Amino acid sequence: MARNPKVTTDGKWKEFRSAWDVPKRTLRRQFDWMDDPDDYTFLKYHRHWYSLSDFMRIGPGAPPALDGWDGAHADGFTSGVLIKISSDGEQYQIGYYS
Repeated sequence: MARNPKVTTDGKWKEFRSAWDVPKRTLRRQFDWMDDPDDYTFLKYHRHWYSLSDFMRIGPGAPPALDGWDGAHADGFTSGVLIKISSDGEQYQIGYYS
């Protein structure tokens, strides 16, 4: 991750999705490792499906630009997707760092 990544987000809260919302083909191809997809929470960002379990928790020592974000999913050496989860766990905000 870059020392001072640039974070881009629309700041809007979105609803999590269930396995019922994910196309069956995507479940078979991308999430075939899941014993029961109904036990997982999903989201879609830029036409790509993610499971909440794809994100690693952001802990102490992260760059200041990531303050307030709960998790990250790297898609390259210096870029990836960020997630912030609402206090009730029902919604999320999504962003991109590079």
